[in-house]
Amino acid sequence: MSFSINKETIKTMQQEFKSSKEHHIAQRSVSKNGILASSENMDSVVANHPTFSIDLDTGNVTNQKQSGRCWMFAALNTFRHDVLNNHHIKDFELSQNYTFFWDKFEKANYFYHNIIKTSHEDITSRDVAFLLATPQQDGGQWDMLVAIIQKYGIVPKTIMPETSSSSNSRELNTILNKKLRKDALTLRKALDEGASKSDIQNIINQLLQEVYNLLSIALGTPPTEFDYAYYDTDNNYHIKQGLTPQTFFDEFIGVDLDDYISIINAPTKDKPYNKLYTIDMLGTVVGGKEIRHLNLDMKTFKELTIKQLQDGESVWFGCDVGQSSTRDSGIMALDIYSVEETLDIDLTMSKAQRLDYGESLMTHAMVITGVDLVNDIAKKWKVENSWGDKVGSKGYFVMSDDWFEEFTYQVVINKKYLSDELKTIVEKDDVTVLAPWDPMGALA
Repeated sequence: MSFSINKETIKTMQQEFKSSKEHHIAQRSVSKNGILASSENMDSVVANHPTFSIDLDTGNVTNQKQSGRCWMFAALNTFRHDVLNNHHIKDFELSQNYTFFWDKFEKANYFYHNIIKTSHEDITSRDVAFLLATPQQDGGQWDMLVAIIQKYGIVPKTIMPETSSSSNSRELNTILNKKLRKDALTLRKALDEGASKSDIQNIINQLLQEVYNLLSIALGTPPTEFDYAYYDTDNNYHIKQGLTPQTFFDEFIGVDLDDYISIINAPTKDKPYNKLYTIDMLGTVVGGKEIRHLNLDMKTFKELTIKQLQDGESVWFGCDVGQSSTRDSGIMALDIYSVEETLDIDLTMSKAQRLDYGESLMTHAMVITGVDLVNDIAKKWKVENSWGDKVGSKGYFVMSDDWFEEFTYQVVINKKYLSDELKTIVEKDDVTVLAPWDPMGALA
């Protein structure tokens, strides 16, 4: 059987296109305006007006600029909301650069750990190839930041502000990954030559010193002790002296991060609901908090999200933001574009099929700060993004409920909202390990 394309087949296709009035109308519009602009639906814009029955006051949005730190910005924003409400600090923001520094430092060590773990495998094995493809990157997941904060604490943005390399991280990532690949070569060679465990640790310490120096040059040196002066919203002056990153977290945020759990919705056959999952070779801090996901059905997934919002607490979430969403107006809705109608094609896939066939996974993290409940049913959700205030409604997006169901994969929920049955599942700690390339291991 031959699957090559012959001239008669092409001729038939040409005639079919030529005979269609609808194709010519679409061609004129798309060739002038582009596919998405030609397919945008104003009805969806009207339906997703930013009004919500629950609308938390979370202040101005932040801006991750040209970096992949959305997951970090989103998590720090959830803490920032609590600080704004409890301490009333004027123009307050946490230092994303501080956590960025330690995230990259710890990711380097985590990479070395996995290189050693896979040193018995051939360089062409899928595991080693996976590690070397991207030794580290800006992206991450909730539990990865928890591990960083639990070890290093946190500081205000005024104490460790942004630098050129934190706001635009491409150069830093290119050079750091180049170094880590060279370091992998050094470690594998030393192991091949029979280096002892202490020899390997000495090599790693030297490599980490070089990483620390590189990060300090690019991002600045993280503070170990500092004084924090600020104005409250009534313009009163305050100063806290002799703080450390850990004592600052305890005094100003004071959240027990172990009270929170990552909830995922992955309706694929390989991941039964009501079970815990982790991902092999995914993490930040060696010996720190591990990635843990509790997979739940969408009904429960949404109910937990709403409960937390009703108690006045925003919700970190991970989604596939590039699917059926507008950046300028900030609308995430399945019907915002009628691409299939414009192009006369069928792109229908279920959520499970999109995950299985690589069409969708978590690409971005943001914060849910509101929901519009009509007769106790969610119609749309308010989303705080981290792309500055020039997009959406002053930086806030609107997510339709059907979009939420199809393209939201992860929320972080306080365990107190779980049913007794789900709490028991979490406490049993029976965890299934997924492959490193599983879509639930995607980094936002």
